[in-house]
Amino acid sequence: MNALRKDWNEIKTNDSWAIFKIMSEFVEGYERMARIGPCISIFGSARTKEENKYYQLSIEIAEKLAKSGYGIITGGGPGIMEAGNRGAQKGGGKSVGLNIDLPFEQFHNKYIDRESNLNFDYFFVRKVIFVKYSQGFVVMPGGFGTMDELFEAITLIQTKKITKRPVVLVGKEYWSGLVDWVQKVMLEKEHNISPDDMRFLTVVDTADEAVKYVDDFYKTHDLSPNF
Repeated sequence: MNALRKDWNEIKTNDSWAIFKIMSEFVEGYERMARIGPCISIFGSARTKEENKYYQLSIEIAEKLAKSGYGIITGGGPGIMEAGNRGAQKGGGKSVGLNIDLPFEQFHNKYIDRESNLNFDYFFVRKVIFVKYSQGFVVMPGGFGTMDELFEAITLIQTKKITKRPVVLVGKEYWSGLVDWVQKVMLEKEHNISPDDMRFLTVVDTADEAVKYVDDFYKTHDLSPNF
């Protein structure tokens, strides 16, 4: 077992060469995404089955956003991601998949435009691409990865590292407990955020509400890339 361990010099060498792989992922991501135009990212679980109401709702939201002129970016895998790409193609919009190499769950779905199927080894590179080229975030029910993407987006908006973007949580039954905790504990009890921070997101139940929130936002804000 010890024979398989790398010493500090080996780790240092490997880390140095990894920089080039990281750079190549950023360069490819930037070059390919810059051609696509305004997009909305849809986040959600890879485990959601086709018969699930949130899968069907994701198709409807993505289709309506596509018909409103937005491309759709997902994580490129199954579940909610597949539903988002499926809805994008159904609505005649750009369908983008940002795939991550994982030992389980992740494989690219068949509803991604061939030229818009990107693959990443590094989560942090993938998240930068998600945020940089998204004009809004629609967050469906999901697990740890979905929470990571949601709070990444909110943190960057809160700290003004990116311009304000609409963040829509879909499914009051799923999200109300989390939002209540943020309001009552994080804000009111511990004062770890400001009251204005609660305005960075909204919770809805229907596709029409989600699309309207995005459309209404861009009646008073310009469409522009982040960063």
